[in-house]
Amino acid sequence: MNVSDAVASRRSVRVFLDKPVARAVIERVLVKAQRAPSGGNVQPWHAVVLTGEPLARLVGAIAEVLPQGRAGHSPEYAIYPPSLDGEYEARRRGVGEDMYAALAIPREDKPRRLAWFANNFRGFGAPLLMLVHTPRYMGPPQWSDVGMWLQTVMLLLREEGLDSCPQEAWAMYSREVRAAAAIPDDHVFFCGLAIGYRDPDAPVNAFPVDRAALPEVARFAGFD
Repeated sequence: MNVSDAVASRRSVRVFLDKPVARAVIERVLVKAQRAPSGGNVQPWHAVVLTGEPLARLVGAIAEVLPQGRAGHSPEYAIYPPSLDGEYEARRRGVGEDMYAALAIPREDKPRRLAWFANNFRGFGAPLLMLVHTPRYMGPPQWSDVGMWLQTVMLLLREEGLDSCPQEAWAMYSREVRAAAAIPDDHVFFCGLAIGYRDPDAPVNAFPVDRAALPEVARFAGFD
């Protein structure tokens, strides 16, 4: 698979097959991903990969606090800016509505939407969950380094025939994640990455996800 194919076929997969992933495959991906760029070669990314019983314990711990709603949340950062608006908010809402349309869950069916949202905290059935963290004193440049590393990991997973779903939603339950993954107190828990094989028959894995046109995000100067 070339890079263009990996980029084009990568998407946030939300239904995974019940098929195990070998540790050797993930280790191979993570070794290669160490070539990801970072300012000053700081390499500020850290990860814990869970499967089997440790993953089941985490899923169970969050299932216990889910009924508490917002009272059970323990985020360490704002997942979205409070002032998110304009085209940015429109894109966020748009992909959500497209996803629920693929699931045939109308806006007024709040119970089914909430039930689907709870799937986030089962990793959408993925056999592996990678939990990503970084030292608290790291700033925005190092957080961007973590993002470049994550993208590198996701593209290398595609090369291996695997899929993923980056999930900042796990940050809402950082307390339970910290307990399950022994994340150091002086680190910020950033996100989860569900990893496995996509279910090709699941409509939620196939709906079109719009992207902004190039003139909306880029300008050119000095060209003929």
